[in-house]
Amino acid sequence: MVEKSHTSGFWPSLYDPLRHMGERVRDWLAPASEASGNDDAYRITVELPGVEEKDIDLSVEDGVVTLKGEKRTEREEKGETWFFSERQYGAFSRSFRLPPDAEAAKVDAHLKDGVLTITVPKTAPKKSQTGKVEIRKG
Repeated sequence: MVEKSHTSGFWPSLYDPLRHMGERVRDWLAPASEASGNDDAYRITVELPGVEEKDIDLSVEDGVVTLKGEKRTEREEKGETWFFSERQYGAFSRSFRLPPDAEAAKVDAHLKDGVLTITVPKTAPKKSQTGKVEIRKG
């Protein structure tokens, strides 16, 4: 019979809260977004206050829309004392898997007032082919 050490069960549980910390930090820094759709298109809106168009990279690959960018700061701090800052700066990335009826080749995006709107048209529904089937003899 193999006896377990008292510490072998302790150490993994100590590190469990830290195991997924990178994912939590990434999610915290990711810009807020929402997705919606109507009969014609899907719409993804992403809040990007203070991000310039030149600092945004939007791509589509294998049915996934990927948004990458960076919020930059150029602040001068002559003689100012900062007590706290809740503003976020740095790189961000978000990915959105498109539904099967989305036309990935026709993605459109525009940035206005710090909100990026991504529009993905839906494919036209396939018309059902109906008709009389002729029955052959023999």
